[in-house]
Amino acid sequence: MSVAADLVDHYGGNELLSKIQTGLHKMGLSAETVDVDVLAPVDEFHVGGRAATTELCERLGVEAETAMLDIGCGIGGTARFLASRFGCDVTGLDLAPKYVSVAGELTAMTGLSERARFEVGSALDMPFDDGDFDGAVQLHVGMNIEDKQALCGEVFRVLRAGGRFGLYDLMRTSEAPLVYPVPWAANASMSFVDDQTTYTDALGAAGFEVEQVRNRRDYAIRFFDAIRKNAAGGDGTPPLGLHLILGQEASTKIANMVSAISAGTIAPIEIICRKPG
Repeated sequence: MSVAADLVDHYGGNELLSKIQTGLHKMGLSAETVDVDVLAPVDEFHVGGRAATTELCERLGVEAETAMLDIGCGIGGTARFLASRFGCDVTGLDLAPKYVSVAGELTAMTGLSERARFEVGSALDMPFDDGDFDGAVQLHVGMNIEDKQALCGEVFRVLRAGGRFGLYDLMRTSEAPLVYPVPWAANASMSFVDDQTTYTDALGAAGFEVEQVRNRRDYAIRFFDAIRKNAAGGDGTPPLGLHLILGQEASTKIANMVSAISAGTIAPIEIICRKPG
């Protein structure tokens, strides 16, 4: 089985739409009363949630009526946020067909289908023409991609001159071993967590100019502390949340990731770069 096939299986998304619909029903909501804010707890599959997405997009300088690409879009949360918050036209790309299907269904529920669309495909061989997009985002995707140079080269190709790329990935900050499973991988065979230098070298080799780099470890620790406090004072598992995506091992996957961040093994790092022109 190839790494790509393993990843599709890992992110399979079986029954995910029905689970989300059940969660909405528990909240007293229906397909007619859903918006991007309601879906945020299950949409934001990365450290920091909606706040991290907002900061990345604002620092990237996203503007209305631009063509944006969401690489590794999952169930489309970031794409829907871009479309609703900034008025962009967004294309989401993901390896997992079931995620792409759910993305389309949820986008229709929120009335954003004219601005956000989704395709199945690889970030290493994108089904787009040169210069199709004004900007691109990638949130917690690179940990599943071994060839960072090929990834950066493809993003560079599909961006227009002057286009900016904002990525937010978990990166290595020490050589200590990772404990599996984690949210992005069941085992080491599908995990390719690299350090910041690997990313910036790959971006530079592709032709990008790196403009900003932010290590967000302290932010992540505060984020997880807030989640723990909220959970301690809550009434059990919420109707919508990442547990719907992560499945039965959700608590173990998240705990292993949090431990690695707390120990300084990995950190969420944000990089913003630009294609010259």
